Amino acid sequence: MILAGGSGTRFWPASRALRPKQVLALGGSELPLIAQTARRIEALCPAERAVVATGRALVEVTQQALPWFAPDAFLAEPVARNTAACIGWASSLIHRRDPEAVIAALPSDHLIADEAAFRGAVEQAFAVAEDGTIVTLGIKPDRPETGYGYIEAGSALSRGVHKVQRFVEKPDRAKAEEYLASGRYFWNSGMFFFRADAMLRAIQKHMPALASGLERIERAAERGAETERRETKQVFEALESVSIDYGIMERVEKLAVIPADIGWSDLGSWHSVWELGGKDARGNAGKALTVFVDGDRNLVEDLRSPGATPRVVALCGVSDLCVVQTDDALLIIPRERAQDVRKIVEELKRRGGPV
Repeated sequence: MILAGGSGTRFWPASRALRPKQVLALGGSELPLIAQTARRIEALCPAERAVVATGRALVEVTQQALPWFAPDAFLAEPVARNTAACIGWASSLIHRRDPEAVIAALPSDHLIADEAAFRGAVEQAFAVAEDGTIVTLGIKPDRPETGYGYIEAGSALSRGVHKVQRFVEKPDRAKAEEYLASGRYFWNSGMFFFRADAMLRAIQKHMPALASGLERIERAAERGAETERRETKQVFEALESVSIDYGIMERVEKLAVIPADIGWSDLGSWHSVWELGGKDARGNAGKALTVFVDGDRNLVEDLRSPGATPRVVALCGVSDLCVVQTDDALLIIPRERAQDVRKIVEELKRRGGPV
């Protein structure tokens, strides 16, 4: 199950409302992020065993990024209602096809450098999930990061597997340093592994309104595809927007975490692209036609359409900037304020400009 929603705000101007981050080729690959996600898991789960949950308005651009997927692999959410509804609906459809299914629910827009270690962790997670336990991967932290949620690992359940003690919201710097030093806390990767029937039971117990909606959709499916589409729309419109973490993961008892060291990044901002990119001796990242003079730790990205006239970008006497050019926009922002790209999108919306 590849989760492919998104509003296209964190990577403006490259990402837009109808071209979110996961369909961009970031992180040094020529493949879109969602295609990288599909490729790294296909040895364990080929395309014919995969579903992609996305928004109705994003189906076409998502299909273009995954041209080898069959049309019926794409689930078009009629209304965005966060990850609990999305994962619940997809789990219900997968359970209909295969009542014994064990599911990997994977964000579509993350980078993973060590794919062999990732697949090893996934195989372990599948094995643990067979008895009805819900499993998540916890990323071993290498710094006191304040931008991620954390998972506290409890007692060992088996080798390399721990009971989840609790989920922790994004901490302040002091808490993050404490978590790093303790060795018991891991970044919340947003990747979950579970039997389809176990997830549906958890939804029945902890989110009865969602469970009732999913049952309505299943009954409608028995009456035909058009009835199912109409009922799905009505159900989603009535649902509350709730994350799977809050709705399910913080409440279930059989929940395990596998600490994983897999070279993971959620690519949360242009700053993350700079962190992961190749750099010169002064920490600047840019393509061949970029010129840096007396500057340090800058990022320059040229994301114009293929065939665009080559353009020299020169930075002189400035440091710690992100400069991103597309066909119709130019972004210049301090790296430390890269998260504030969202404020630009909000201002463009206020003005009625293109987002």
